Amino acid sequence: MQIVYEKAKLSDVSTMQNIVSSEVQTGTVLERSADEMATNIRSYMLAKIDNVLAGFVALHIHTPSLAEVRSLVVAPAFRGKGVGVQLVQTVLEEAKELELKEVLALTYAREFFERLGFQEIAKEDLPEHKIWADCIKCHHFPVCNEISLIKQI
Repeated sequence: MQIVYEKAKLSDVSTMQNIVSSEVQTGTVLERSADEMATNIRSYMLAKIDNVLAGFVALHIHTPSLAEVRSLVVAPAFRGKGVGVQLVQTVLEEAKELELKEVLALTYAREFFERLGFQEIAKEDLPEHKIWADCIKCHHFPVCNEISLIKQI
């Protein structure tokens, strides 16, 4: 089984939406429209196994020093194989290449991100535009139990 990591293409959007749909329904991942995914297509990194989409993640840049790992999803058939870890490590490498200083994650999977060197921070320390651009669209808002974590690059 060979895992290939590559940048997403516009032709991947519908498959990406299919993989993430169950996570959107449970409220684990924020819904992104096809148009929004297309607009941000350069942010997405894919994991493919035998040319089948196994998962994806986005590195969304907030400021010249801060980015966010978001929309991390691994298809159920490919979980437990290190795909998610490698996807995050791949975008962390990209963050280094872009000379970012910190990478943020808002998640229900605290232990996963802590194993990758992220540390919990107070939600009050999040950039204000994050709350009004993304969080307000979530059906958990304003009662959110996601954990905010950050990693120094």
